[in-house]
Amino acid sequence: MPTLFTPWRYEYITAAASQPAGCFLCEAAACDETEEEARLVVARTPHHLVVVNRHPYSNGHLLVAPRRHHATPAGSDAAERAELWGVVLRAQEALERLYAPHGMNLGMNLGTCAGAGLPGHFHLHLVPRWNGDTNFMSVVAETRLVPEEPATSWRRIREVFLALAPGESRR
Repeated sequence: MPTLFTPWRYEYITAAASQPAGCFLCEAAACDETEEEARLVVARTPHHLVVVNRHPYSNGHLLVAPRRHHATPAGSDAAERAELWGVVLRAQEALERLYAPHGMNLGMNLGTCAGAGLPGHFHLHLVPRWNGDTNFMSVVAETRLVPEEPATSWRRIREVFLALAPGESRR
C-alpha cells in the first residue's frame, strides 16, 4: 500500500498545539447570533453545533460537535447521544442537496495521535468527496485546492440546512 504524506496537515496540528488554551468549538457554542457568521456556525440544536471547517479538505467540510466540552463520544450524555445522528444525517442531507458529492467521509479523530487538531472537544467531520477530487497540487506543491472559501460555504450550507426540518431525509 502506498504512503501519502500530508505535511500541510502536520503543520496545522503542530500549530494548533502551540496555540494558547482555548476551544474554538466552546467559543462558537457561547457566541451570540451576531457572531455566527464569523465563527462559521451553520446551526445550533439543543445539544450540538454544526460548523464549517475553517481548514477544509473539500468544499462543504462540516464539523458536528456537542455544545458541551468533552473529549470522546463516551463522554456524551444520553441526550447528546440521542440527538447526534439526527444532526449528522441532517447535515449530510444538506451537503448532498447543495454539492451533489459522489461520496462522503464521516469520521472522528480521537486524540492527538489520531490526528485530532482539537483533541479536547469531540467532533465529527463530514467531508464531501468527488471522483478525482485529489490532484497533483497536494503532492507536488504541498497545497490543497479548495475552490470555495469557508465563508461562502457557510452562507450556502446554512440556508439549505435551516430549510430542512429535523429528521428530513430522502433516505
